[in-house]
Amino acid sequence: MTERLKNTCDVEIIHPQIVKRVQEAMPKDHHFYNLSNLFKMFADNTRLKILWALSIEEMCVCDLSALLDMTISAVSHQLKALRQANLVKFTREGKNVFYSLVDCHVKEIFDMGLEHAQEGDVLHG
Repeated sequence: MTERLKNTCDVEIIHPQIVKRVQEAMPKDHHFYNLSNLFKMFADNTRLKILWALSIEEMCVCDLSALLDMTISAVSHQLKALRQANLVKFTREGKNVFYSLVDCHVKEIFDMGLEHAQEGDVLHG
């Protein structure tokens, strides 16, 4: 078996048409870099909770802090990272700042990821 695996690494392209089609369709490297950074934002439990909350309702930092039982400073830090990643935006109303998701794509990405994660519950009881 080891010999068979070793030999496959030395093989020339078997299906050049397929390789060419996929290569032509492949996004640019900087798009993969941006996508990687996007998914890094989803790799933090606190940021996921904030995104989930904002997918339900626009909220201020104080309310998010109370909801997540975290300090305002900690929530603000996470919101800054989410803003820099272009996932959330804010509006001011007097002294209050309200956060919301940038657009429907953020909710769709989040919802699809959560749905996929919850499928594991069905499969594993």
